[in-house]
Amino acid sequence: MKRNGWLARFTTMAAAWLLAAAPALSATPAARPRPAAPVTARIAVAANFADIARALASDYGRRSGHRITISSASTGKLYAQIHNGAPFDALLAADASTPRLLVDEGLADASTLQDYATGRLVLWSRDPNLARDGEALLRRGNITRLAIANPELAPYGAAARETLLYLRRWNELQPRLAIGENVGQAAQFVASGAAPLGLLPASLVQTARGRPAGSSWEVPATWHKPIVQSAVLLRHGRNNAAARGFLRYLQTPAVRARIRTLGYD
Repeated sequence: MKRNGWLARFTTMAAAWLLAAAPALSATPAARPRPAAPVTARIAVAANFADIARALASDYGRRSGHRITISSASTGKLYAQIHNGAPFDALLAADASTPRLLVDEGLADASTLQDYATGRLVLWSRDPNLARDGEALLRRGNITRLAIANPELAPYGAAARETLLYLRRWNELQPRLAIGENVGQAAQFVASGAAPLGLLPASLVQTARGRPAGSSWEVPATWHKPIVQSAVLLRHGRNNAAARGFLRYLQTPAVRARIRTLGYD
């Protein structure tokens, strides 16, 4: 009986405590998952895609709350910077081989490898007539100066060299080349008049603001290897939500369609 009396008293006390605490418990809001805090990611981008990447980064930032900063250079130079410890979280290269090489070297995440664009090469001049018949000009025309990106550093420069080799004019025109460190500098040679012609990315000619209007001719894709551009998450960015999100954003149908309107396949 004493034991039953003790149990009854305990039950009564517990009930009273719960009744007293109920208002306080009910006043406490239910725990809700907090949205992820904004994160900044630093993305290394090949020079040909830099202007487009900045526009896309701005759109992604508005949608996600994250911040993307873009650093651009030739793919070869970005590769060297990554090897030297540059704190990039992801790479958008102008080729497919560089991201795969970084994966092989343990500097990038293989599961994030993706192709985001296929580039097109064009012959461009600020002269509205000079590059209209680009095929005749490249095959046998008098070219006094031709701007290209460095073939050893820039995939579009390599495609320009392959084009001239295909036409058997590389040896002839090599002394007349104005070689830029990247495609942006090569385009500037043409825009400034330092070279009347350039073999450049279609995207750069199409989106370049402030450059003189002129003429252009698209180089057949069979004259050079496909310019497949790939992206990858780098080791530095393996825990960066903004970088991972931006790579996923690049694969959305709306963004892929937008990229195709800007000089890519």
